[in-house]
Amino acid sequence: MVEIIPQVHQIDGVNANSYLVFEDDGSLTLVDAGMSKDGKKILNYVETNLSKKPSDIKTIVLTHSHIDHVRGVYALKKATGARVAIHELDADYLSGKKKEPLPKGAIGILFRILSPFFKFTPLEPDQKLNENDRIGHLVVLHTPGHTPGSISLYDQQNKLIFVGDTIRYNNGKVGGPPKSFTPDMAQATKSVRKISNLDFEILLGGHGQPLKTNAYQKVKELSATLG
Repeated sequence: MVEIIPQVHQIDGVNANSYLVFEDDGSLTLVDAGMSKDGKKILNYVETNLSKKPSDIKTIVLTHSHIDHVRGVYALKKATGARVAIHELDADYLSGKKKEPLPKGAIGILFRILSPFFKFTPLEPDQKLNENDRIGHLVVLHTPGHTPGSISLYDQQNKLIFVGDTIRYNNGKVGGPPKSFTPDMAQATKSVRKISNLDFEILLGGHGQPLKTNAYQKVKELSATLG
């Protein structure tokens, strides 16, 4: 059981980090859906660890449209009946109307070769998000760069922020998004600065570990190094 705080849980063993958030009415919001195989882990966590039903997940909010965060969403929506929300600038990638740009450099060539193995079932989102929209008590912040529609989700009450892949904390180091997978690093830098101006104590990324000690200060230091 991975409890960040009583209202927020991380599902262990999912490809890209997925989180469950308790809303005031007892329902659940899922932040990011992982890969296809991760849906069973998420639903098992809901039933076994939280003693909830799949239908208690009312919203699935996606921090961005990359496959390791969205491939599981079609099956999860089918199993839960949840509404799916994503920023309007990433919505066409989720629905299949646009193709994701390939990563930069040699890894892009590898992705082109392996692309038949990474297909996902397109899905039209139920809600297209914009700046300052709310999902329960989470406030949507547009933090582009990693993708055009990357978002962070800010819980001011609990001084906690979900940042998708805009910031990573791994093995004691705080960093920005991976350059190979980030088409616009200048925008990503602005997004890190935007996050660094908020008041938070816990930072939860799409990869790596939760940052629960001096999170605000460490993000401030990261922002200062980005020039």
